[in-house]
Amino acid sequence: MTDLQKLTIGKALNLGLRRAMEEDPKVLIMGEDVGKLGGVFRITDGLQKDFGEQRVLDTPLAESGIIGTAVGLAVRGFRPVCEIQFEGFIFPGFDQISSQLAKLHYRTQGKVKMPVVIRVPFGGGIGAVEHHSESPESLFSHIAGLKVVSISNAVDAYWGIQEAIRSDDPILFFEPKKLYHSGALKMEVDTSTAPSRVFASQVVRAGTDATVVAYGPSVKVALDAATAAEAEGKSLEVIDLRTLSPLDLGPVFESVRKTGRLIAVSEAPSESSLTSEIAARVQQECFYSLESPVLRVTGFDTPYPPAKLEEHYLPDLDRVLHAVDRSLAW
Repeated sequence: MTDLQKLTIGKALNLGLRRAMEEDPKVLIMGEDVGKLGGVFRITDGLQKDFGEQRVLDTPLAESGIIGTAVGLAVRGFRPVCEIQFEGFIFPGFDQISSQLAKLHYRTQGKVKMPVVIRVPFGGGIGAVEHHSESPESLFSHIAGLKVVSISNAVDAYWGIQEAIRSDDPILFFEPKKLYHSGALKMEVDTSTAPSRVFASQVVRAGTDATVVAYGPSVKVALDAATAAEAEGKSLEVIDLRTLSPLDLGPVFESVRKTGRLIAVSEAPSESSLTSEIAARVQQECFYSLESPVLRVTGFDTPYPPAKLEEHYLPDLDRVLHAVDRSLAW
């Protein structure tokens, strides 16, 4: 029987975590303030109360220790879900992630599995101080042995977090923090039936004139641009990548062969980024279909600015539409 609930992304994550914990007693949640407080974004709200302090653990302020402990727990058969409070705090744990978590399954020829999920609130738009609004996903997408995913809506949040927890490989789960509690993005989630291929790239709006590919918080920007472009008689096809490593670019190639144009959108700086990889791969696979160069709309190659400047830093509807106009005019 279909069970529809209208949920924000934040509530969908909370319910997805709850269901995973109900179904598997080996699922643990750990991180800074995830217990009594329910996390700074309240994503784990109520879970410690219902599942106890042995399964929802408030940790010291030590990301290296959080990840290292999760590695040990995974070796012993648990499925830890770690919360990094803000993406800029992840770097003390970078060595554990890249040198241990990502390598143990391969190093042991599959004998030791690493079913660890690291939840990472990321991106700007919340008016925060330094190290609270960055987009480091490209760094982790480059590390062999990790899967990196990013959600953009409540359906993917609810089912994606469960799928990640069930995986026997380590997954970095990037969550667009500015969209957690957006009422405008509430959507009906069928909590009884999982969609197929949760982590595959997905066409979220069909179009014919140009392809716009995005992920995480940039998907909403791309969809808003497509709506605005339609009023001007332009048809944009929007694709949500969902998985950043390994990239599922099959739907992107198929779309570009139809439209002949691609605009890649991301909040991260452009240099050596996921948008760079997308541009290179599309040029390689779709060269004879392209009617214009692949264009990118990204954050700038600077440290993330103070809050009063972030609206100028982040890709917005106007910057995406400008790229579309440039592509169509080529």
